[in-house]
Amino acid sequence: MLEVTLSEQYQISIPPEIRDSLHLQAGQKFSISINDNLISLMPKPDIQSFRGILKGANTDNIRDRWKIVEPVVPPVVNYSDSN
Repeated sequence: MLEVTLSEQYQISIPPEIRDSLHLQAGQKFSISINDNLISLMPKPDIQSFRGILKGANTDNIRDRWKIVEPVVPPVVNYSDSN
């Protein structure tokens, strides 16, 4: 287990082997959570990392298709031709 030290400015440096293995960049944002005495940092993905993720996706079976299908119109009944 690696050990880090909290600076006088309350900062912690992430060791290079962790930065390299997770491909972390300076200025990258993190989510932080606390559970009892455990502090967890989760890298927030950059919006650019999602670019092209849906390329080639099959949209034939889209969700809520019933909302875009034209409704069936009932036939018009003419009651004026009563015999």
